[in-house]
Amino acid sequence: MKTQQDRYSLDGLKSQLSKNSRARQAGLLATALLPVIFLWGCAGLVSGQNAQPQNPQQPQTYSVSGAITPAAAGSGTTLTLSGAGTGTTTADASGNFTFTGVANGTYAITPSHAGYSFSPTSLSVTVNGANVATGLNFTATAQSYSISGTISPTAGGNGATVTLSGAANAKTTANSSGAYTFNGLVNGTYTVTPSQTGYTFNPTSQNVTINGANVGSVNFTATAQVGQTYTISGTISPTAGGSGAIVTLTGTATGSTTANSSGVYSFSGLANGSYTVTPSHAGYTLTPPSQTVTVNGANVGSVNFTATAVAGQTYTISGTISPTAGGSGAIVTLSGTAGGTATANSSGVYSFTGLANGSYTVTPSNTGYTFTPPSQTVTVNGANVGSVNFTATATTQSHSASLSWLASSSVVAGYNVYRGTVNGGPYTLVNTSLITGLSFTDTSVQAGLTYYYVAAAIDQSGNESVYSNQVTAAIP
Repeated sequence: MKTQQDRYSLDGLKSQLSKNSRARQAGLLATALLPVIFLWGCAGLVSGQNAQPQNPQQPQTYSVSGAITPAAAGSGTTLTLSGAGTGTTTADASGNFTFTGVANGTYAITPSHAGYSFSPTSLSVTVNGANVATGLNFTATAQSYSISGTISPTAGGNGATVTLSGAANAKTTANSSGAYTFNGLVNGTYTVTPSQTGYTFNPTSQNVTINGANVGSVNFTATAQVGQTYTISGTISPTAGGSGAIVTLTGTATGSTTANSSGVYSFSGLANGSYTVTPSHAGYTLTPPSQTVTVNGANVGSVNFTATAVAGQTYTISGTISPTAGGSGAIVTLSGTAGGTATANSSGVYSFTGLANGSYTVTPSNTGYTFTPPSQTVTVNGANVGSVNFTATATTQSHSASLSWLASSSVVAGYNVYRGTVNGGPYTLVNTSLITGLSFTDTSVQAGLTYYYVAAAIDQSGNESVYSNQVTAAIP
C-alpha cells in the first residue's frame, strides 16, 4: 500500500518550557515534540512546535533500483519494499524497477508475479547516503504443470504414441502400463491424441485446459482393429468457431469427437462404407450443415466446414467470491474482448452478461482483502461460463504513532511520553521505562481514535520537567 503523509502545524503553542514545582531545582527544560508519524498500512504525519524554534532540514532520501530477467517475465512484476520503510512499485516492460524517496536504513525487496517463481525470493539492501543501483537482480522462472493419463487395456496402451498440440507441441510414448505424462507445461489449452498401429482409440482425442494445476486422468480406451481401416478428417474454420466444436459421424459406423483448438477433427479405424459428418457448436451455424463421405480403400481428408457466429448471440460469465464477508460488495473487473465492472451481491455472487465469444480476464477487489487466485482467464466459446470463483482473505492492518523530539538544553537522564484522549489532558504515561533516545513509537493506538501527546525530561535525580507542547494524532 502506498504511504500517505498528513501534516498538521501546531501554531500558538508554548515556545519555552517552564519548570514545575517538582523540578525547580533541576533547572530542566522539557523538549518540544517533533513530527508524529502514523503507520497502519497508510500513514499520517503530525508536527509539533519546538520550545526553541528551529528550522530542521528534511532528511535526504535516495533511490533503490534493480532488474528482473528475463524481461518477458519481469514486466509487470510487483516489488515490495519492507524494513526501515515500506512501499511498492511495478517493473517496466524491460523488467527494470526503482523505489524513490528511500531514507537511510536496511530494507528487504520481494518480487511477486502470478505464474512465476523468483530466485532469490528476496534481497536485502542497505541505503547509506547514496543511491543503490547494483546487485539487486532477480531471475523469474515460469511455473509449469503436467498432463497425464492412461491408455487401456495395456495391450493397446503399451508403446502407444501420444501427441500434444495447442499451447505447446510434444510427443511421448506410453509405458508398459499404458501410462503417459507431459511435463513442463504452462497454463493454456491443449489437445491430447493417442495413436498405435493396429488400434483405434476412444475418444480419438481430448481437449485439456491447464489453469494453475496439474491435470490427470486424461484416459483413453484402445480397441484392436479388424482388417484394414481408414480415416475421415477435416477442419472447421475460423478457429473461434471450430475450437471445441462437436463432430458426429453416422452411417456404416457411428461416433463423435471434439475439434481441437485449431478446429481440426478426425475419425479413425473406419471400414469402407458411406458416412455422414455433422458438426455442431452452440452460438454458431455451420456451412454446409453436414457432408456425405464415402470411404473406399483410402483415407478421406479435407472434409471441411465454415462456422459463422449467430448474430446477437451473447453469453454470461459468473461466479462466487467466498466467504461472504470478503465477497459481499467486492468489485469485479472484466477485461479482454470486452470490459466492465460488477459488484458482488450479499452472497458474494457476481455475473457479467451480454458477452460475445472471446477471451476475458476476471479480477476481484475489496478493501481489506486479498484474493486467490488474483485473477482468472476465461474463454467464452458458444456457451455461458460459470464457477469462475475466488477466495477472499482478510488482510491485517497494524496501527502505531511514532514521535521524535529535540534534546533538552539541560543534562537529563531521559524522557517520558504521556498520552491522553482529551485535548489538554489528563495524560497517562505510555513508556514502561525511561526513554534515553529522542524518539518513541506507541504501538497501542486504535483505529478511529484521536490521541494527544506531551513529553517531559527527567534528570539524574528523577526530577521531571513540565510537559512539552501538545501534539495531536488522529488514527484513521
